[in-house]
Amino acid sequence: MDTLSERVGGEPFFVDLVNRFYLGVAGDPLLRPMYPDHLAESSRHLALFLLQYWGGPGTYGEERGHPRLRMRHAPFVIGPAERDAWLRHMLAAVLELEAASRLTAADASELRDYLEMAANSLVNSP
Repeated sequence: MDTLSERVGGEPFFVDLVNRFYLGVAGDPLLRPMYPDHLAESSRHLALFLLQYWGGPGTYGEERGHPRLRMRHAPFVIGPAERDAWLRHMLAAVLELEAASRLTAADASELRDYLEMAANSLVNSP
């Protein structure tokens, strides 16, 4: 197995990761207003994006085209506080899955490095 997607078990892993992440977002007063009333579609998109990014099927691209992350997030004010809140929830989800032995330390590190880079790249406001 040479892709992270294969190593972690594919789509079920990313769905679980994203569901855990959105539990945090749902109760976050800073982030929650940035999302639609119903989180199911956002959750599905993020899980499919991560699955594709990490070597899984290209369903995200087939349905939504190129990710264009900066463009898709441009309408939102994303400063250091928003970035930090997003990372807090996402990294907590990674830690939960690592603690449950669903993710090796090496894979968790690789995932965290990417998530930190991605979050930093979306900051568009001081």
